Amino acid sequence: MNLTIIGITLRALLGRRRVLLLLPMPLVLIGLTLIGVSADVSEADWGPTVFGNLGLSVILPLTALIVGSSVLGLEIDDGTITHVLTKPLPRSEIVLSKLVVAWVVTTVAIGVPLAAAALIAGSSTLAAGIVVAAAVGSLAYCALFLALSVLSKRPVAVGLVYIMLWENVLVSFVDGARVFSVREHAMTFADAVGETPFIDSSVSLGTAMVMSAVFIVVGTVGATQRLRSFALTGEAN
Repeated sequence: MNLTIIGITLRALLGRRRVLLLLPMPLVLIGLTLIGVSADVSEADWGPTVFGNLGLSVILPLTALIVGSSVLGLEIDDGTITHVLTKPLPRSEIVLSKLVVAWVVTTVAIGVPLAAAALIAGSSTLAAGIVVAAAVGSLAYCALFLALSVLSKRPVAVGLVYIMLWENVLVSFVDGARVFSVREHAMTFADAVGETPFIDSSVSLGTAMVMSAVFIVVGTVGATQRLRSFALTGEAN
């Protein structure tokens, strides 16, 4: 990894308007939790919706998509990637540096408010499980969406298809599709660590660990290989 690239990427990411899209979603989570706790409603009625169906199933992947597709994709779009490619740096170092920024930003943006919501709900074990799920899920998602930003000219559109069609539709009807769902892996980690009825996992912990590693490795290697084929014009050879 390269600390200079990490610093430049972090400043560029946090300085773009797109990062403002990250702010409302965590606030919604905390707000819904406060409403659920203060209302005379059983936790079983609102907990799974807030933490599982909304937090890990929607807000986590959408945040990772925004961040993961931006750390490298925006530089490719505006042509500033040429300034990085002219430096005598290994492409793997560039990709790993970008991935670290995307991972940390996504984990903080999702893990902190979700953990806070869990503590508001009165469950420290759920908070711990959510943090682990957010960390692992963020890394897998960001590796996938970072690779898409190099492989596709429309990474956000492709990423939305994966999130909405695969993870939220196909997984509901085809059990085998769950093995290739980052959402299901994150849910498994949250359930295993948090031991909570709020999260319902459908794959084994071993499968979640292996497949998460596969997503991370394949995404990172794929982005690195693709970046190596880029000419200084920003177009692939």
